[in-house]
Amino acid sequence: MAPRSAVFCLSLYLLVLVLSASGTVGVSTSSDDDLVAELESLQSKSPSGVIHLDDRLISRFLTSVKIPRPYHLIIFFDASSLRSKSELHLPQLRSEFAIVSESFAAHHRGLPSASKLFFCDVEFGESQSSFSKFGVNSLPHVRLVSPTTRSLSDSDSMDASSFSRLADAMAEFVESKTKIPVGPIIHPPPVSPRQQAVLLLALLIAAPFIIKKVLAGETLLHDSRVWMAGAVFVYFFSVSGSMHNIIRNMPMMMTDRDGRPVFFYQGSGMQLGAEGFIVGFLYTLVGLVLAIVTHGLVRLKSVTVQRGMMLAAMVVVYWAVGKVISLDNWKTGYSVHAYWPSSWK
Repeated sequence: MAPRSAVFCLSLYLLVLVLSASGTVGVSTSSDDDLVAELESLQSKSPSGVIHLDDRLISRFLTSVKIPRPYHLIIFFDASSLRSKSELHLPQLRSEFAIVSESFAAHHRGLPSASKLFFCDVEFGESQSSFSKFGVNSLPHVRLVSPTTRSLSDSDSMDASSFSRLADAMAEFVESKTKIPVGPIIHPPPVSPRQQAVLLLALLIAAPFIIKKVLAGETLLHDSRVWMAGAVFVYFFSVSGSMHNIIRNMPMMMTDRDGRPVFFYQGSGMQLGAEGFIVGFLYTLVGLVLAIVTHGLVRLKSVTVQRGMMLAAMVVVYWAVGKVISLDNWKTGYSVHAYWPSSWK
């Protein structure tokens, strides 16, 4: 009887082990499903589909989950205290991140790939511990945590030089790391459907009055002063380097070590916004003086007044051009001087 009891106990023990192993596998699978379902629930509560994480949720979905995880997480790191710093562009980049999230959701809705990638954000004031775990020391910053990433600090980070391309660069980063296509970026229309309806209604109401003004020749487009002001603005915009400031997002001024404002930067490789505007004003001043001389001064009947105004115009133009030349000499280190023929010496 003893051998039979031992065999029975051993068989019972093995059966319990098999059932326990089967139950463990079932719990693991169900746990993965529960995590994905919880992420999808959080995603559905966000208008843009971006899940807001904190230290607890990062532990829940990343550090406390067995490897490999059933999903990728791409995380945008934010700081409410730094959103006012214009050079970081955090609000704009956060908005572009949301556009990528919405585009991905639109192209993958109902597909299995929709549960393979989730867009999230983390705020520094709420999750300083998570920032430390990821090793994030500067903003803007975007990280992608793959299913096989073990240490958060080893996760893939987006190159800082790529942020200038906004949503397109973020989508390319996601596709290159996850091999999951985001799809074409769906940018929101500049005017919402409700605004379009309001504008259309206003246009229909104003149409009879507009047609009457056009037929009578009393619109702003028939006013020569409007065209003249527009021409002066275009000229100033062209000579002040405004397009350069917009493209490169140049600041209007800088501050030195003592906190004093600096409006002119020495060196030909950089131009501040205020510097361009000041030079543009001088150029525009010269252009306006020449326009007054050629179109207004010739209509005066008094020769004495003409000569006096001509002398004043020459003084103003000489002063403005001299200031521009001296500034160029100071910035570039090259001097512009008059050439005197050798026979004059």
